[in-house]
Amino acid sequence: MTTRRENPRHIAVIDVGKTNAKLALVDGATMTELAVVTRPNTVFAGPPYPHFDLEGHWAFFLENLAAFHAQHGVDAISVTTHGASIVLLDEDGALACPMLDYEHDGPDDLADVYDQIRPDFSETGSPRLPGGLNVGAQLHWLLVTDPTLLERTKHVITYPQYWGYRLTGNLACDVTSLGCHTDLWNPWDRKPSSLVAQLGISDKLAPSRKSSDELGNLDKTVSRTIGLSPDTPVVCGIHDSNASLVPYLNQGSQSISVVSTGTWVVCMTLGGKRAPRLDAQRDTLINVNALGEPVPSARFMGGREYEIIRNGSDVIPTDRDRDQVHKKQIMLLPSVVAGSGPFPGKKMQWSAPPETDGQRIYALSLYLALMTDCCLDLTGGGRKIIVEGPFARNSDYLGMLNSLREGRVEAALSQTGTSVGAAMLIDKPAKSGSSFSIQKPSNRRFSSYAERWLNVVSQS
Repeated sequence: MTTRRENPRHIAVIDVGKTNAKLALVDGATMTELAVVTRPNTVFAGPPYPHFDLEGHWAFFLENLAAFHAQHGVDAISVTTHGASIVLLDEDGALACPMLDYEHDGPDDLADVYDQIRPDFSETGSPRLPGGLNVGAQLHWLLVTDPTLLERTKHVITYPQYWGYRLTGNLACDVTSLGCHTDLWNPWDRKPSSLVAQLGISDKLAPSRKSSDELGNLDKTVSRTIGLSPDTPVVCGIHDSNASLVPYLNQGSQSISVVSTGTWVVCMTLGGKRAPRLDAQRDTLINVNALGEPVPSARFMGGREYEIIRNGSDVIPTDRDRDQVHKKQIMLLPSVVAGSGPFPGKKMQWSAPPETDGQRIYALSLYLALMTDCCLDLTGGGRKIIVEGPFARNSDYLGMLNSLREGRVEAALSQTGTSVGAAMLIDKPAKSGSSFSIQKPSNRRFSSYAERWLNVVSQS
């Protein structure tokens, strides 16, 4: 077994995105991933409603924590998960109800009632979103549709801290998850919003803590099961998009935007070039970073849109595909996923139909870059743009975005930026956030295409 280290060498990171659940092993000195295993983040249809496979994830994490430790050694554990999620526990620490999938539209049935009690955008920095994307709407719907649930619920905790609770037995919420458009948090006063009392959970919401706080050491039963020392520290944990921001905190007055890509594309700006244009109707919001500070943010469901339009194709666009898209002005117009993003009320359409899979996928990459650019504008836009996650490996996306951002775009080297950011909560090295610059295209094809796209979008 390992003993607890002053500076952990190998950090295991539980990383649950909306599409996949991962376990990554990060080298604490270089902040590079040594190993990554994944499983689908399956949603069970019910009963009683669509919910996540938490027990399947738990078995997967335990099995692979043991394997990582046997192969490499594990010295500490951190956690990062998607937002818009909450877990209700009963007096015995078991689930008081299954964890609701935030894409379930059930809460919309009570939208009119919920809107009468939810705080204003000026209090929470949280836009009104459909389904269960506002955690407050989830809780309201769950409590109204199951009148005994409030009495059965002893503790309400944010999602990263559910895994921390399973690992340590200790309860908490973290500020980044509370600040993720939940309607439950006042980011300016750094305290729960008025909705917490309205819902009757003031005495049930677990204490809020910074993401980097140590939640505790590994539970002895868990440590025996997986072979880790009971002295293994577990950090409180963090919302996944905010994990991508961690490497760039504490960098003085540097103006920077981080584009976290996955199921969601989230643009977060520190020290923007201009004042943010936050608009509750355009899916802008105030996120809360790992230091507890408010961060202007904007987002759209880019990864989901990519999968919808790609439709399983693995075709790589050819130069001819690219030429034809520009020549014929083949443009994908927003929004592929309606109800969120900078153009929530618009319905997806093609300006002209693509003739090949290569044309479709190339035009899709340009669309995603243009949507990202709109989000960056809304947050005030940093002087340097860091793209992390899957889109950091899409050269067409990066080329268009870099052209629009005057050559200031860099791509993160890490394959799993969220995992590295979560690992840095435990041990941040002197140099972090490695990235590489993107060569700025020398022609005007991107700028003319973007100008045309914006004109069509504004008129549609």
